Amino acid sequence: MVIADPRALLPASLEVDPLLDERQAASFLGISPGTLSVWRTTRRYPLPYIKVGRVVRYRVSDLRAFIESRTVAGANAPAL
Repeated sequence: MVIADPRALLPASLEVDPLLDERQAASFLGISPGTLSVWRTTRRYPLPYIKVGRVVRYRVSDLRAFIESRTVAGANAPAL
């Protein structure tokens, strides 16, 4: 039995964190896929990813958390 959309098996109340491929994640961050690949292989930034075989995916929530962690307050902004 093949299920066209595995998410259909999940309860409606369960929120699913979407997974993006490398190209989509790079676009989300505004960088090139090559840059994202370099960051991943050199561990330049602590950006979590999921790897199953050759397939690499990024959680949208991890990408948002990464952006938040890289946000710098302006000179006149109150410290967080």
